[in-house]
Formats: sequence, C-alpha cells, structure tokens
Amino acid sequence: MSIRPTWDDVVRDHSARVYRHAYRLTGNRQDAEDLAQDVFVRVFRSLDTFQPGSLEGWLHRITTNLFLDRMRRHSRVRFDAFAPGAEERLASTAPTPEDASADTCFDADIESALARLSEEFRVAVVLCDVEEMSYDEIAAALDVKLGTVRSRIHRGRLMLRKELAHRAPGVGRSRVGGPLDLGPATA
Repeated sequence: MSIRPTWDDVVRDHSARVYRHAYRLTGNRQDAEDLAQDVFVRVFRSLDTFQPGSLEGWLHRITTNLFLDRMRRHSRVRFDAFAPGAEERLASTAPTPEDASADTCFDADIESALARLSEEFRVAVVLCDVEEMSYDEIAAALDVKLGTVRSRIHRGRLMLRKELAHRAPGVGRSRVGGPLDLGPATA
C-alpha cells in the first residue's frame, strides 16, 4: 500500500518541475508563476482524493488542464501589486523560479517558435518532447484519443521545424545553433 504524500512534500519535491511545465505552456514568468500557484492550490484541495500512482502525471494533468481552462477564457487582465522597478528594491538572495530553471530553458528563438504554435499543438509537443511523457500519458492528461496525440505532436513538430528552418545545418554552417563557418582560419 502506497503512502499518500503530504502537500508540503509535493510542493518541495515538484515545484520546480511544475513551474518549468507552466513556463513552457505560458511562455512568460508572471503567467507561469500564477499557473503554478493555482496548481498547488488545486493540489491542496484535492490531495485527499489522489489515488496513489503517478504523482508526476497527476501534476501534469492539473497544470495542463488549468492552462487550457485559462486559454479558453482568454482572460488576460493582470493587476501588478508593485510599481515598476519595485522588484529590484525587494531583491532576495534566494534564486527565483526563473533562475532555478535557467539551465533547462530554451533560447529565445525556440521559446518564440513554441509560443507561435496554437495551444493544442504546443501542449502536445511540450508534454512529449520537453516533459518526456509517453503518448499514452499525454492522451490521458488531455483526455483525447491516442491518434489525436500522435497527429498533434507530428503536426506541431512540422510547424516548429518550419519556424526554425533558419537554424538547420546547411552549407556554410558548422553547427545547428552555432556560428556560420566562414572557411579556414588564417593565422
């Protein structure tokens, strides 16, 4: 018999992963922080009904479903609690979630290409290629058929490939993301 985790355990062990997933879905820090907070509020309210199993999958489902709910409502109104520049005066020595996930972030070009995908393709690609969920797990998280997951991932990857075609290796390029190869160096 599995022991049900406490809310403190879930937050401590999974907050960075939930934030990274939220950031990939929303594309910006403020919305990712709001989404992650909503996820943990939902977890707090629902932990007693959690059936021991894949806690990571459950968190992914909650994060993805809350994101999709927000996208459907299209409510983009945000109230800032501080005046511009206030965060510099309130700086902490602790790493922010954004700093903590910096090593796992894509560069701006890839983030921008992901953001240009429609939500159905972005969610499927992020869950598969970034969060490394199986097609079956994605189908369960999104409550869609396996064929739909395959189609969305395939089409999403094709769209990303087109958006990032300028980064592809080719004549005169030494690396995918690297500098142009201008020929032999002269000393």
